[in-house]
Amino acid sequence: MKLGLEVAKELIARAEEEAERIGVQMVITIVDDGGNLIASHRMDDAWLASIDIAENKAWTAVALKTKTADLAEATTPHSELFGLNTTNNGRIVVFGGGIPLENENGIVGAIGVSGSSVENDIRVAEAGAELFTQQVEKMR
Repeated sequence: MKLGLEVAKELIARAEEEAERIGVQMVITIVDDGGNLIASHRMDDAWLASIDIAENKAWTAVALKTKTADLAEATTPHSELFGLNTTNNGRIVVFGGGIPLENENGIVGAIGVSGSSVENDIRVAEAGAELFTQQVEKMR
């Protein structure tokens, strides 16, 4: 399954549904396997700062091939990856809300969400990522 604009719009719509359900305004971004922007959506009244954060979360998930939430513990002071967020011109995000999107060929992109608590960012990103996983499973 290719990750293009139509699929990105579906993932964003699913993530937005979850954000609305829990009552938060989010920025939801989808990038391709090179970390290039496919689509970004800012809900009404979502924080302006979340535009860059959401894209950087998605970019980080692709660049490091991992959920951004999985970086939190390893990047605390005195941990092995402390300071990782200062690399790549500060683009690396080391808290939750970025999730790689995978199909049978590997990582094809990522979703990044920002605008609330880390817990809510993860929850909304997971909604979009789960839809992608379901779509990939249907195609098998």
